[in-house]
Amino acid sequence: MILIILCILSKTQKYSTHNVMKKILALLLVTVSIQAFSQSDEEMIRNIYDEILSNGEAYQKLEYLTTKIGGRLAGSPQAAAAVDYTKEVMEDYEFDNVFLQEVMVPHWVRGDKEIGRIVNSKKQGTVQVDVTALGNSVGTGPKGVVGRVVEVQNFKELAKLGKAGVEGKIVFFNRPLDPTKINTFEAYGGAGNQRGAGPSEAAKYGAIGVVVRSLASGIDDIPHTGSTRYALNLPKLPAVAISTMDAELLSNLLVDDADLSFYFETYGEMKEDKLSYNVIGEIKGSEFPDEYVIVGGHLDSWDLAQGAHDDGTGCVQSIEVLRALKAIGYQPKRTLRAVMFMNEENGLRGGRKYAELAEENKERHIAAMESDRGGFTPLGFSLDMNDKHVKKIQSWAPLFKPYQIAMFEPGGGGADISPLKPQEVPLIGFVPDSQRYFDYHHTTIDTFDKVNKRELELGAAAMASLIYLIDKYGL
Repeated sequence: MILIILCILSKTQKYSTHNVMKKILALLLVTVSIQAFSQSDEEMIRNIYDEILSNGEAYQKLEYLTTKIGGRLAGSPQAAAAVDYTKEVMEDYEFDNVFLQEVMVPHWVRGDKEIGRIVNSKKQGTVQVDVTALGNSVGTGPKGVVGRVVEVQNFKELAKLGKAGVEGKIVFFNRPLDPTKINTFEAYGGAGNQRGAGPSEAAKYGAIGVVVRSLASGIDDIPHTGSTRYALNLPKLPAVAISTMDAELLSNLLVDDADLSFYFETYGEMKEDKLSYNVIGEIKGSEFPDEYVIVGGHLDSWDLAQGAHDDGTGCVQSIEVLRALKAIGYQPKRTLRAVMFMNEENGLRGGRKYAELAEENKERHIAAMESDRGGFTPLGFSLDMNDKHVKKIQSWAPLFKPYQIAMFEPGGGGADISPLKPQEVPLIGFVPDSQRYFDYHHTTIDTFDKVNKRELELGAAAMASLIYLIDKYGL
């Protein structure tokens, strides 16, 4: 082909044979350069995957975090133990710098008893049901709360009932996750306001308590907790989540028994804020040490179980990114950080503190990645950034094709890194297959045995590969 080009060009008056040879030599050099560029990245990503799939340590670190420490609600002794443990892990890996960021966190305690029952229904009499207090909720104390139940799907229906239909009653929010949404996080977001703001909305009309259908994908007997937020200048109503199976039962019984009553008893209490920490490990950049690429997850979890998928997996994957790059001898251009954020679940204090200090210290963040969707099979990444940055990351997609990573699409980054957005930091959310995530989310069954080792490691490898490319080429 080159000889043909040479012959054609040399016959024109515009090019001498000497000039043609110079142009072809330049073309060859560019071609070789492109091939070397591509081959270098292919080999590096292959090395990352080989290291993590052969020598990965995320799974064993997750086992300790979940089975030895357990649920890590902010302000708890378990959360403090998780801070010490992850700091020790990153020090043992001999990262260039491991440090703590102080952050004051809310300290909510659940109490040791949670009771729920349907009272004196016409069809089934009194029926014990599965409930759990919403995070941050006030408790009922030993007297409990009992009252007639009014069922609504949304705030519009609640407002239509008004004070006349709600006062002195227990409001039952029964909007399910939309099963037609393929993206389960979209379904979760569509139902989430009834849990987050439902108790305060019900308080506007004189309700005495709130029952919220668990934000779960399926029908089961496991209640899902999660945070509620009380509005200022409104009564704080005690609130519980009810399992989806019992929500269906309650709703069906209400059809023929409008006077049905419900009783629940909880002991939640918000105590004084406590000192806690974000835990940060970093590998210093060789060329641009004052530019940061971060990857992280939230170290806290709900207290009901072990916090495996939410978000133990994200934490150990983030540490594994730095461990693996260090193990294969990669020297980053920019400073890479693994960040264990504290208090995502019921306050987001750690994410806000990190962003506050980043701005105060004038740190330049090139990109921030978060893993907080479980440790399932990786699909790709969602990109919260401008079109130019999106297109650059999408140009790397062919490098991920051998590993079945195909998603590089605009979307959300993650809760803990979201406070960095006003600083115009490109945000990236790690996206695994989430179809099972909301079976476990915020429940007693979010345990270590639900995590698959290979899926966890494949996710860490995908994350490390994208972090490598961002560090090498920037955005």
